[in-house]
Amino acid sequence: MKKILFLCILLPSIGMAQSKPNIIYIMSDDHDANAISAYGSKLIKTPNIDRIANEGVLFRRAFVGNSICGPARATLLTGMHSHKNGMKDNRTRFDGSQLTMPKLFQQNGYQTAIVGKWHLHSYPTGFDYWKILPGQGLYYQPRLIDMKGDTATYPGYATEVITDEAINWLQNKRVPNKPFLLLLHHKAPHRYFFPSPKNIAAFQNKTFPEPATLYADTIGKGTAWKLQTMSILHDMKLSSDLKVEPTYLMDIPWLKPDSAEIAYYNSIINRIPVMDRQKIKDIYAVRGKIIKEQRPEGNALLKLKYQWYMQDYLATAASVDEGIGKLLDYLDNNGLSQNTLLVYTSDQGFFLGQNGWFDKRWMYDVSMRTPLIARWPGHIQAGTKNNNMVQNIDYAPTFLDVAGISIPSSMQGLSLKPILENTKNSIQRKSLYYHFYEYNADHTVLQHLGVRTDRYKLIYFYTVNEWQLFDLKKDPAEQKNLIADKNYATLLSAMKKELLKLRNQYDDHEKAGELQ
Repeated sequence: MKKILFLCILLPSIGMAQSKPNIIYIMSDDHDANAISAYGSKLIKTPNIDRIANEGVLFRRAFVGNSICGPARATLLTGMHSHKNGMKDNRTRFDGSQLTMPKLFQQNGYQTAIVGKWHLHSYPTGFDYWKILPGQGLYYQPRLIDMKGDTATYPGYATEVITDEAINWLQNKRVPNKPFLLLLHHKAPHRYFFPSPKNIAAFQNKTFPEPATLYADTIGKGTAWKLQTMSILHDMKLSSDLKVEPTYLMDIPWLKPDSAEIAYYNSIINRIPVMDRQKIKDIYAVRGKIIKEQRPEGNALLKLKYQWYMQDYLATAASVDEGIGKLLDYLDNNGLSQNTLLVYTSDQGFFLGQNGWFDKRWMYDVSMRTPLIARWPGHIQAGTKNNNMVQNIDYAPTFLDVAGISIPSSMQGLSLKPILENTKNSIQRKSLYYHFYEYNADHTVLQHLGVRTDRYKLIYFYTVNEWQLFDLKKDPAEQKNLIADKNYATLLSAMKKELLKLRNQYDDHEKAGELQ
């Protein structure tokens, strides 16, 4: 009788534990929304990411507060802007002793895991299990660090390895019937955009539409445009970025690679498995032959480099979509889809030739905007499109709210749970705050901050005391700076007030140019 009574008491508690939703957060690195077909991309088909959107919600206006890898990851963990969590740039070491979202999940009965890219210069805290790439990681035969601090090399391609390791944790290492939080962080399609062997050939003969601003110049665009070094024409390297064998370039003075570029080319090529290496070199030899024959310069060179960039970037992104498909199948086949909130996003957007650029960093929408797609059967209406302005400071509060965990007052974002479940149509937000800090030799983008509303954007490059104002409805490509237009004087004043309000709201009081 006592045993029966004990079971009667125990079984409801087990049921309650199982009823808590699981959360899987998939984040790629530099995957722009314009390279996802659910967002209307004409560049690539992404059927598996599209499946999440078809079965859930797609956010049309999701943004980050600091468009660079490490800070975006720190914001996910803390629900705070960079100046509050201490991770302002990629060179900073993340302070893992502070309160984070995974720690709160741990404290409330969840098992927590992260697999893949970490890039925070400190070991993860708040996780029951982790296996991470050191630094940026490698595409071929990647190394992973485990919880003992041991580093091992894994045969294969990074996206596939990370996917398999995440599924391995789900299958063999987690505690069954206990809710979990899994962060699955891909390296791809981050520079240097190296596709997997099975995807390289499929994209090499494709021609992609050029963005309208591919051949934009810097005239009248301000100091920041003049100083940037993220031009496809001038700064994207033929050998290290686009895999052109250096021997094809040695007798072309304006294209001849330096010793560092040659060394990097050799290092990435030599990591390709021997069985695939010559085949891949032969594919890329076509590019070398074109360069050697045409000896292109100026816009002719830019046209070639853009197409090759797109071929590699999109082939690399294709592997992410394939990995997601494999994960979705695993969840379906193991009864985990129904009670799991699954989110797909990127750490930020990425320039795919707009302004003639690659990379991110800027407050312009191409860089600041990120894909955000979520599925939660029984809670999110399938096929929903959401137009709220949301930001990556919202992710941690949302996940905590979904799990029924109190959101600490230190978190600066808003829970999106009400709009996920369609109990509210909108969130109380008039504007978004942005602050980019990292200025270094990589791409020399000036430090800047700003405010974005539904229609307008104000950016302040405070180290050179230059402002930019854009009407996003009339000028979505952000090409026409209205700062000197007297017709916008009243709006400019209002936008500056809104910027100051946000700086106070988010407790960002560090002096920035004329802003105190």
